[in-house]
Amino acid sequence: MSSPARNTAGVQAPKAPPRARGTLFVFLVLAGLTALPSLSSDVYLPALPDVAGTFDTTAVVVQLTLTSCLVGMALGQLVVGPLSDRLGRRRPLLTGMTLYAVASAACALAPRADLLIGLRFVQGAAGAAGVVVARAVVRDLYEGVEIARVFSSLMLISGVAPAVAPLFGAQLLHVTDWRGVFVALAVLGLLLVLLVARGLPETLAPAARRRRGLGLAEMGALTRDRVFLGCLLAAGGAFAAFFAYLAASPFVLQELYGASPRTYALLFGLNAVGMVGVGQLNGRVLVRRFPVHAVVTAGLALLVIAGASLLALGAGWFGDTGLVPVCAVLFVSVAGLGLLIGNANALAMNRTAHAAGAASALLGASSFLVGALVSPLAGVASGAVPLAVIQTVASAAALVGFVMLARGRPAAGDKRAD
Repeated sequence: MSSPARNTAGVQAPKAPPRARGTLFVFLVLAGLTALPSLSSDVYLPALPDVAGTFDTTAVVVQLTLTSCLVGMALGQLVVGPLSDRLGRRRPLLTGMTLYAVASAACALAPRADLLIGLRFVQGAAGAAGVVVARAVVRDLYEGVEIARVFSSLMLISGVAPAVAPLFGAQLLHVTDWRGVFVALAVLGLLLVLLVARGLPETLAPAARRRRGLGLAEMGALTRDRVFLGCLLAAGGAFAAFFAYLAASPFVLQELYGASPRTYALLFGLNAVGMVGVGQLNGRVLVRRFPVHAVVTAGLALLVIAGASLLALGAGWFGDTGLVPVCAVLFVSVAGLGLLIGNANALAMNRTAHAAGAASALLGASSFLVGALVSPLAGVASGAVPLAVIQTVASAAALVGFVMLARGRPAAGDKRAD
């Protein structure tokens, strides 16, 4: 059995302050921080043609404003996560959210496309403080199966946000232009600063903080922990499938299978509801009755089956099947993510009471880097085949890696994992 990475500070991480644990307000703040990446990227999507027109540039250049935000989110987590292990959770979080608000306002004033690309990177890097610290705070407050339950509840927000954000952005464009969208994000950043300052207490006691260094030793130790690495692979496979779906589904469903924009929006929302619903079933029922490792294994196997089925449909092995079977397979694959993302994060974070910030950074950075990599790959050719290949290969590799590295090796505190 692989042993959890040791507490390099030589101290046991204390329990969270009683006033913080389990309060509804704290959960709502964490939910807002968790949704910030989706809001930062997706609320801006309807404004892309407007941006291209303002700067008289190509769609490729405008697309870089999205890519730079994702890369900033990934790299920012690698910095902020370890810092929160050394400085506590509140200081890096408040600094990041303040900088996020300033960067969002600066994006609204950007006079050129290249400056907007750079400012979007800063915005993403600052916004990374929200999601990376939120995961670390959950680890501070909970342990064992409770972490899986909380992460599953947070999926209610992270699952709905990608579906709601573009609709919110489209409504904003009725009353303002793309610059007004960034003003709205700046206001959101200031609101999060106020909520964190007033209602989110420090959850990492001074005695449990890392004394020195940049957190590289802790991150290196985590990558040598077999269970943590297996969970990282499981989460990476899930995010590869999810980002490929986000990037390719508009073209597959609308251009190939003839769905109208309105129908696509309804289907996208239905899939989001499926993911959220399965996530809630996971948190309320499944992790109470089954080992969390078993649920992750089942979720990965389901994703492999759905990907292979989509590949068969896209390659025409069953003839011209039309829109409905493809939508059914996509619903299963997206809903199946509700068994994976929260549980894989929970198992990984259960290993890391001593370095929750560093662990959160590795989990978050890997997911955003995977997203930046697979999104363009999903559109290398027309049709559903690229999407299906990415989903099948990524989930199969994640399943094999998870079973070999983590299956049967319970994470610390996972009383149902053996």
